[in-house]
Amino acid sequence: QVQLVESGGGLVQPGDSLRLSCVASGRTFENYAMGWFRQAPGKEQELVAALNWDGGHTYYPDSVKGRFTISRDIAKTTLYLQMDSLKPSDTAVYYCATGASTESYDYWGQGTQVTVSS
Repeated sequence: QVQLVESGGGLVQPGDSLRLSCVASGRTFENYAMGWFRQAPGKEQELVAALNWDGGHTYYPDSVKGRFTISRDIAKTTLYLQMDSLKPSDTAVYYCATGASTESYDYWGQGTQVTVSS
């Protein structure tokens, strides 16, 4: 059974940094693509970072490019999302996901809340 458990969310001020973690279990971590999504109230789910299966390629939308960094630690089967220069518009529930490619995900975590407010 594949499980993804996120942590690291919280309340921060604009301009602050935060690092999210996602511990994965139940499948060979390094054989699958991983991604971070977010969903704010009343808005559609948005992919904010993706890492392909071999870790050689990343994807970021323009809304977070240059501020967010996705990475992984294979030994710890953990995915990270480093978020810098946070803005109020980054407020959302953040989910990690895994799948066959950066465009196809089949397992999701339960989410962690990130709130950016002064």
